[in-house]
Amino acid sequence: MAIEIEKKYRLDKKRIVELTAKLGHLGADFTSEVFEENYLHRGGVLDERSAVLRLRKTNEKTIFTYKEKVINDSDFKHQIEFETEVSDVEATENIIERLGYKLAAVYEKHRKTFHLGNVEVVLDELPFGYYMEIEGAIEDILASEKLLGIEDLETETRGYPRLTLKFGKQVNGVVESRFDKTIAA
Repeated sequence: MAIEIEKKYRLDKKRIVELTAKLGHLGADFTSEVFEENYLHRGGVLDERSAVLRLRKTNEKTIFTYKEKVINDSDFKHQIEFETEVSDVEATENIIERLGYKLAAVYEKHRKTFHLGNVEVVLDELPFGYYMEIEGAIEDILASEKLLGIEDLETETRGYPRLTLKFGKQVNGVVESRFDKTIAA
């Protein structure tokens, strides 16, 4: 079983710029910068297990993910996670729908991904704020916090789906958090 361990932090624009520079100074490997659309499906057994099905669409690919929360009392999120790339997005959406799961939330995200030692560090911009996630073994995450000098950062224990439900807008029965396309970036 694949277990994802990560810690999420709330940032402001100034801090995200500083951390991008710090990652470069530390020699982190920059691996990608992407725009994502994330489609989350809920219902039935997913709700019983605190789980979600997600289709993450980028220009390059679409990833189908099953995530199930593992309950714990720490700032470190533990989740069962299985992912696979899908070649036929429409067929995958039809399968999800035919199994009885409903689209519950959609959120957009700009993501920059780095590798620093044994961890993956992502810097995310969503319509409702800026965040950083560090994924890896707990001891590696703690070591990365020290390297980055981020012991003062506020930890965010909610995932993007829950944050979308809080900050998003209802559109035809689905909660959406999308960037305003009328504003030039």
